[in-house]
Amino acid sequence: MKSVVTVCCLSFLLGLVAVVETDEDYTEDEEMILSLILQDDTQPEAESRPSAQFYRCTKDAWRMPGQYIVVMRNGTHVNQVERTARRLRAKAAKRGYLIEILQTYSGAFHGFLVKMSSDVLHMAVKLPHVEYIEEDSSIFAQSIPWNLQPVILVYSDDGAKVGVYLLDTSVQVTHREIEDRVMVTDFNSVPEEDGVRVHRQASQCDSHGTHTAGVVSGRDSGVARGASVNSVRVLNCQGKGTVSGALAGLEYIQSSLMSQPIRPVIVLLPFVGGFSRTLNTACRKMVESDTVLIAAAGNYNDDACLYSPASEPEVITVGAVNLADQPLSTGTTGTNVGRCVDVFAPGDDIISASSDCSTCFTTKSGTSQAAAHVAGIAAVLLNLSPNSSSAELLQQLLHHSVRQIINPESLPLNHRLTTPNMVATLPDSTSTLIGEDLLCRSVWSERSAVKGLATTTARCRHGEEMLSCSSFSQNGARAGERVEVSNGQKECVAVNGNGGHGVFAVARCCTGHKAQCQMLESPKRGEVAECPPDHQLTGCSSSSSSGDVSDSDRPPHGSRGACPAKRGEMSYASCCHTSSLECRLKEHDPTGLSEQVEVSCEDSWTLTGCQGLSHGSGVCGAFALGNTCVVHTSGGDKGTAAIATCCRHRPRHLCPHMAL
Repeated sequence: MKSVVTVCCLSFLLGLVAVVETDEDYTEDEEMILSLILQDDTQPEAESRPSAQFYRCTKDAWRMPGQYIVVMRNGTHVNQVERTARRLRAKAAKRGYLIEILQTYSGAFHGFLVKMSSDVLHMAVKLPHVEYIEEDSSIFAQSIPWNLQPVILVYSDDGAKVGVYLLDTSVQVTHREIEDRVMVTDFNSVPEEDGVRVHRQASQCDSHGTHTAGVVSGRDSGVARGASVNSVRVLNCQGKGTVSGALAGLEYIQSSLMSQPIRPVIVLLPFVGGFSRTLNTACRKMVESDTVLIAAAGNYNDDACLYSPASEPEVITVGAVNLADQPLSTGTTGTNVGRCVDVFAPGDDIISASSDCSTCFTTKSGTSQAAAHVAGIAAVLLNLSPNSSSAELLQQLLHHSVRQIINPESLPLNHRLTTPNMVATLPDSTSTLIGEDLLCRSVWSERSAVKGLATTTARCRHGEEMLSCSSFSQNGARAGERVEVSNGQKECVAVNGNGGHGVFAVARCCTGHKAQCQMLESPKRGEVAECPPDHQLTGCSSSSSSGDVSDSDRPPHGSRGACPAKRGEMSYASCCHTSSLECRLKEHDPTGLSEQVEVSCEDSWTLTGCQGLSHGSGVCGAFALGNTCVVHTSGGDKGTAAIATCCRHRPRHLCPHMAL
């Protein structure tokens, strides 16, 4: 076996020498390769470090074996990336393998894309400074050519202050709808089309991108007619691309924004691939640098959390509804759903520009069209409030959405609670909403394991504040919830109870609070968690180490709030300090028995916390649904009350001492 390897290496070496003979000197790469090949094969490897993690797409048909994204650890310098790539090339050559470095990355992360045999992977994961390696995989445009009746939308002339980057197929910029509104960049990173008889007609290659650009800013069919669109080609004529190409496209945009800053800016991602840690990380880093990212949820009638970039929490992920404002679906194909979807939008037979001719129109359906619709609405909102962050923009989108219009029966049973029941619409022309308004939304975790005391975690976005934490269990067996801090970020942690079927954590995430908030716990079990003077109580939580929690007493009214706890339980109080914030409790305690008890905050007040108070009935838990506190019971004959914590910015004519 050794002789075979030696022959292979010698053949490679002779080939390399033949090439080198035509040059004056050896290159640095060649010297390293020669040095390693000539080493004694009997010498052991110098390093015995643990292997880096290796990830691949869960969709086997979408995998691209032989092409890998190597991600370096945080803090790695560019020269270390280059040295790692050279070292990998040398190690592979020593064993008779050739590799090719296709792309280097230095934006959201440091690393490189390499084409190599899978036999080299065991060497690559042992390289210094490598955090993990991800096998490249395919991404796909999310449009479906269904023949349904067209939907007529309400359009706007706004968005002139906003720039939109569209990662898509090529675009027919001569179409009358988007002429002078779309700029084609010099970026192009697409794979070869499948099959040997692919006809690359311009009308076919431009089809998806032209339609999507028209939905965003078309003269007659655009949502935000004033917005400018920059085309970044990452999908080929069949609407197919790669994760590595999308990463390169995002890096291109980031570099462009550094050289020519534009704000506000939206990046539209009308495609999905299998779950990709690397693509999600790159998207998250872009949002942290004040860029809004909007993505299609996917057209696979599945959980959006299984796909990227739809699964990245910092991305605004959009599902599609049909003409009746119900989830878009036909047979086994339809919109993805679940907790990773942020909002729905029209995606059923949307009229826009066709690439068949410069004056043609056509209809397309899917979450690509829904995402483009939301990108247009986002451009309108950012035109009104250009300093809004991505988190504030999402809250504004949800505030203007039509709520509770989707029939829950149309959603899969295991996603009915966690899928947002909101369809995006343009803001009313009289709206004065800005990023400083107090707005909140509920963020659900995945369901925990069923074993006793198993935990699950919900987190807010970058730029949001967690003002309360609650939990929910279908059969009522839960051990409560608590707030922890990890890497400077609050986490809502729910605990499964004895005999539980799994529990959800529900974080109440808010923007525009203008307050310094903290989570305080009771000094010991059974005692109250109390807010300091001049603080407002925005929510209460409690947890038990025994595996069962009994729902707490009602928090006391007053400017100095406290969260009580039953014997053996810890209580947690969310306390915010600001002179402009005022909070109060609102309770609904029905006289009869009910499986569900609700209480809503009045107009101008925002729901920040939601609790259930049991009089003897079992409580499955409490959660916020829009501006309504919802409490589900699990049996018993003594009833349950729902308690909402409602907050607002104090009206200017009221003095601080008049707070409730």
